[in-house]
Amino acid sequence: MGATRSTSRLLSLDAFRGATIAGMLLVNNPGSWSDLYPPLAHAPWHGWTPTIQRKKGKIMSVGVAMTLSFARRVEQGADRGALFRHVLVRSAIIFGLGLFLAAFPFGLLPAHNFALEKLRIPGVLQRIALCYLAAGAIFLRTSWKGQLGWAACLLLGYWALLTLVPVPGHGAGVLEPTGNLAWWIDAHLLAGHTWSGAPAPGFDPEGILSTIPAIATTLFGVVAGHLVRASSGPALSLRLVRDGAILLTLGAVWGLVFPLNKNLWTSSYAVFMAGWAMVLLGGFHWLIDVRGWKRWAAPLVIYGSNALAMFVLAGLVGKLLYLIKWTGVDGQAVTLKGWIYQICFVPLASPVNASLLFATAFVLVFFGIAWGLWRKKWFVKI
Repeated sequence: MGATRSTSRLLSLDAFRGATIAGMLLVNNPGSWSDLYPPLAHAPWHGWTPTIQRKKGKIMSVGVAMTLSFARRVEQGADRGALFRHVLVRSAIIFGLGLFLAAFPFGLLPAHNFALEKLRIPGVLQRIALCYLAAGAIFLRTSWKGQLGWAACLLLGYWALLTLVPVPGHGAGVLEPTGNLAWWIDAHLLAGHTWSGAPAPGFDPEGILSTIPAIATTLFGVVAGHLVRASSGPALSLRLVRDGAILLTLGAVWGLVFPLNKNLWTSSYAVFMAGWAMVLLGGFHWLIDVRGWKRWAAPLVIYGSNALAMFVLAGLVGKLLYLIKWTGVDGQAVTLKGWIYQICFVPLASPVNASLLFATAFVLVFFGIAWGLWRKKWFVKI
């Protein structure tokens, strides 16, 4: 990887993180789930669309930030045990926030049925917490070569598990919503605690087994962080884009025998989307940190400065928009979100465009909140 250098804070990384969060809010909050632009919709099962990059980008940025945060302290002789305790505490807090989001508003609204025996345990923040914990442990005990080796072993091991281990009643190598090994493990170990909207009952897209390749995703971010420390200027932009292109090619080729699948987080998907994340980060770096074109990225940097807070707050508000409801004049239930959407957005455009306008307005409202926090220099850190 080469000798490391002293690095100042990269605005491109903050902008990349902010773009990821803004994208998550845009995709997760359409005016109507029945009216979506195809690029903003998820692939039904196998395949990919641009929208799946948002979560991958978030997990990749966690890995990059880990390297930039810990590497210098390790080199200066910081106690690795103390650093790991920090990782452990931070992971527990992030996991707890995920459970809080899943449980909110705890049955306090008439439309919300809350029961611990049905609480969804997996989730986006829970997965990030587990990936951060595992990648942190690996980072503190290995070099970049070991970290890349761990990523390769995790991806190859997951491929072997899904294709070679027989599932009772279905056999080996099943990659459909029902019958795959990840589904079987979730359905048995997380019975009653998986996502109700999953492609198959008992399955969870942030489930137990598929966390293995997600850890590898974080480690790709860790290795990208080493690139950031080892290079600068146009050379760094080029290395990120070049290595990203290599991963894109490897992932696409692997996908011919092990399909790209976001729900299963297949190994080919992990490699392919890590490639996209590195290419985008390289592009951001060239535009912002090399060329100095920073003004356009200011909103993204502001979003990225309080990424976790924006994600949690948006999750809370998003649930309330569905759960605050009343009976309309026709006797039908009306949600607060549906009322806002019908009054403010449906009259303005076609169904697809109105749905996009609602999502865009949601992102802009939370940008206003992020801007207010940024202006007062209030940054929520864990």
